[in-house]
Formats: sequence, C-alpha cells, structure tokens
Amino acid sequence: MSEARTRILDALATVYDPELDEPITELRFVSACEVTADGEVEIRLRLPTPQCAPNFALLMAADARRVARRLPGVRGVTVVLEDHYTGDEINAAMGRGEGFTGAFPGETEDDELESLRALFLRKALVARQSRLCEALVAEGLTPEQVTGRRVHDLPAEDPQVQRCLALREQLGIESEEQSPAFVLASGEPVGAGELVRWLRMARLIRTSLEVNGGICRSLLQFRHELAPDPNDPQEVSR
Repeated sequence: MSEARTRILDALATVYDPELDEPITELRFVSACEVTADGEVEIRLRLPTPQCAPNFALLMAADARRVARRLPGVRGVTVVLEDHYTGDEINAAMGRGEGFTGAFPGETEDDELESLRALFLRKALVARQSRLCEALVAEGLTPEQVTGRRVHDLPAEDPQVQRCLALREQLGIESEEQSPAFVLASGEPVGAGELVRWLRMARLIRTSLEVNGGICRSLLQFRHELAPDPNDPQEVSR
C-alpha cells in the first residue's frame, strides 16, 4: 500500500457514521481508495442497503471529502456513493462541492442537517460516557466519587476517553482538565443523585447503537458477500 493511500485511509478512519458513532473504515463502508501520482483521490463508499438514509449518506460522503482534501499533496478529491437510491443526486452535489440542499433542493436546509448531526453526537457522548461510568461503579466507587471525577482523572490513553473528548469538542462542551468528567447531553455535569437514572437511560442509548451497528455489519456482509471481519469478534462468531 502506498504511503499516500495509507494517509488517506488514516484520515478516513476519523470519519464516523453519525448514527452509529463508528468509523466508516471499521464499518467497511470504504470499498475503494485510489490516489494518483499527481494527487488526485477517488474514494468509493458502500452502505449496508441502497435505502440507507440519504442525509447520513451525504454527511459521511462530505466528511470523507473534507478530511481527504486537508492532507498535503492532495490536489482533488472525488467521493462516489455506490449503489444508493439517491446516489446520483449525492454524487453530483459532492462534485459541485454542495451539501444536502444542493442535492435535494427544497427538502431540508443544511443547518437542519447539522442539527440532526448534533443530536446523534450527543447520543454518542452519553453512550460512551456510560461505559466509563460503569467501569468506575464496578470498581466500587460511590455516585459522589464518580460524578466528582474531572477530565484529568480519566486515562488519557483510553480510546473511549479520547472519543468522549472529541465529541465534547464537536458539541462545544468544555473539556479542560478541571472540567467535570461526565456531563449530560446538554453539557451540564451529571449529579450524584441522578447517576443511577442517567446510567439506565444511557444503557438504552448504548444498546440501540450497538444493535444497529451489528445489523448494519450483517447487512453489508451479506449484500457484498464479504468475509467476516477478523478484527470484529461479533462478526467472526456469526
């Protein structure tokens, strides 16, 4: 694999399915990535079904184009959404550098789509925080001790922590070292008295994300006749 292609794939690993909060590379949505000697990039995306929501499909295509264009030496980026019922509209809009409004005039404004993205970012933050909270509760910490944790108390090398901080940054929620480690979707700190109820709600959100992610993986594997992903224990066991 060329160094240029590796850099593109590394960048695409930072693009998340907005509904599942998983990288498109781990979901195997990237079917091809080609880089020419003069810096022209073509990225092809495949989704689990042709009927996947066009708003999320466009967000992923736009994000893929954005992260690839930022890399040194890249002169142009083409993103192609394969075999999707609105693929022609989305691919044409991507080629013009336009968003959802450009692809589907009169249907949804781009700021409304960003509001939808923010909604799913908040769900993702709640779900990921719940894993960290449950680990602390399992260690025997009291609700007061858990909710008293600050960002600097969290293990910085933990991928869950890193993703939580990235989500907070995207949502405009403070993540300084002295900031509360666990926050509500609104950005307010989780209180000790509401921790149990909050965790119960958070588990429901997390379960929904995990179930939907499993369904998408199964559909993609069946639709494209893919071998089980050796890096995904759930797929290998199916």
